[in-house]
Amino acid sequence: MFKVIQRSVGPASLSLLTFKVYAAPKKDSPPKNSVKVDELSLYSVPEGQSKYVEEARSQLEESISQLRHYCEPYTTWCQETYSQTKPKMQNLVQWGLGSKIKKLVYPPGFMGLAASLYYPQQAIVFAQVSGERLYDWGLRGYIVIEDLWKENFQKPGNVKNSPGTK
Repeated sequence: MFKVIQRSVGPASLSLLTFKVYAAPKKDSPPKNSVKVDELSLYSVPEGQSKYVEEARSQLEESISQLRHYCEPYTTWCQETYSQTKPKMQNLVQWGLGSKIKKLVYPPGFMGLAASLYYPQQAIVFAQVSGERLYDWGLRGYIVIEDLWKENFQKPGNVKNSPGTK
């Protein structure tokens, strides 16, 4: 005679109360013949030796294989470029997230964007005037750098038609 011990839980109100249940087969029931695992059809082992045979490649598989081999140099180049560019971009993003430029540029930029929604005519005029001024400043800077370059880095023998030569 076998005894089975099972834990049982009551309803939600008695959720903390657990108790043991003992179960035993009935005394007047006939003994059951147990079935072995090998006798179950679900667990039957196929007879003989199995062998793996690889199927021949189809035309589609061959075409995909050729395409992969053809594209391999390009994908390698893309992966190398990405691996070289990724750290630089992460540094740039990190610099943009933690710098004072963020505090100086973002608020006026967003205020200007909000103002341009309410005053589009004035925003167009402001953009035109600002663009002209930026162009003038850039042109002046270019002229100054060009003059400095000529004065400091150009050799006297290379200058043609300079005012002191005949």
